[in-house]
Amino acid sequence: MDEYRTKKEINLGKYMLISVFIVAMFIVGFLFGGSLIYGLNNPKFDNLQNQIFSLQNKESNTEIQNITFFYNETSLSDLYENVKDSIVVISGEIAYQSFFGIQYSEVQGSGFIYEFEDDMYVITNYHVVSGASDIVVTFSNGDSYSGDVIGSDAYSDLAVLTVYAPSEEFIPITVVSSSNLEVGDPVIAIGSPFGLGGTMTTGIISQLRRTIQDSVAGSFPIANIIQTSAPINPGNSGGPLFDYQGDVIGITTAIIQDSNNLGFAIPSNTILREVESLIKTGSYNQHSWLGISGADMSYSIAQKMNVNVTCGWLITQITSDGAADKAGLKGGDQQVRINNEWSVIGGDIIIAVDGTRIINGDSLMSYLEEKTTPNQIITVSIVRDNKQIDIPVELGMRPALS
Repeated sequence: MDEYRTKKEINLGKYMLISVFIVAMFIVGFLFGGSLIYGLNNPKFDNLQNQIFSLQNKESNTEIQNITFFYNETSLSDLYENVKDSIVVISGEIAYQSFFGIQYSEVQGSGFIYEFEDDMYVITNYHVVSGASDIVVTFSNGDSYSGDVIGSDAYSDLAVLTVYAPSEEFIPITVVSSSNLEVGDPVIAIGSPFGLGGTMTTGIISQLRRTIQDSVAGSFPIANIIQTSAPINPGNSGGPLFDYQGDVIGITTAIIQDSNNLGFAIPSNTILREVESLIKTGSYNQHSWLGISGADMSYSIAQKMNVNVTCGWLITQITSDGAADKAGLKGGDQQVRINNEWSVIGGDIIIAVDGTRIINGDSLMSYLEEKTTPNQIITVSIVRDNKQIDIPVELGMRPALS
């Protein structure tokens, strides 16, 4: 009984303490709640709350009414407004023989206005106007005029047109050097994809010094090309590629069909190098030529050749009496099967030109296009029989296309 009575008394004491705690919390809560209610009803609190609501509404209205897209403080809409009147649509007709006789198909592309020695011209791609007749150039205001090709270079896919329009129609844009371009730089393409004139798209420079193959250049590659992610489509060809200052840094020229924004552009340095010759002589013939065919080196080829070089450009064939042949470079002499394909191996492997590392055919062709001219003597570093040799080569000139 004593033990039971003691436990009961202890439990009663606990209940009393809990009851006191609950009552205390109730009193504190009552006092705090009263203060809060007083604060909410206080005119000063109302003032502060109204200011906050006013500021929120002001910010909300500003965002809704003034949406402007910027990149590094560049307004894309302002940039477009500044350059749109310098971009034109080019159309023409190409005759072809069919079962029913001579038929005509329409070609269409883009171009831009360029000023040279106080005269106005339109620059576009060679493949846009190649073989075309009845060329018509349409300005952004809808006015159309006839035009003629006065100069072209298939190896760079460039053409210059003269347009028979009054002077007030011509608003030229600036073409700047492409030497300082870097992968990741933002770019803008404007042209007339599928005839939709004045279409603007944005992207970045995906890579530099690419090489593409186009039928207009015959069996020769078009080298030193810009790769871009800016969406371009048929009809964009010949249109300008801009930097975010609104200057032309390239001319859109090709896409890979069914790809996810794999587009290519001729760099502006090529335009600046050739434009005078195209306007004054109608052509450009300063493309250097080694006179070789080849393939990119790979680990698999290196294994077959028993060499420790896995990059560079493997010479597979030498053109008789060409620059490489005269200098003593050697082509392949074995045909082997690599990765289920036949390959020619055994030739010299080009690993550098004038001390510049050559990784593949893109870097070799781009170096020759950008840095050399015919009759220039270059130093070609090769690997032959697992030894590096430096060979001087006097470059030739690419033969004229028939």
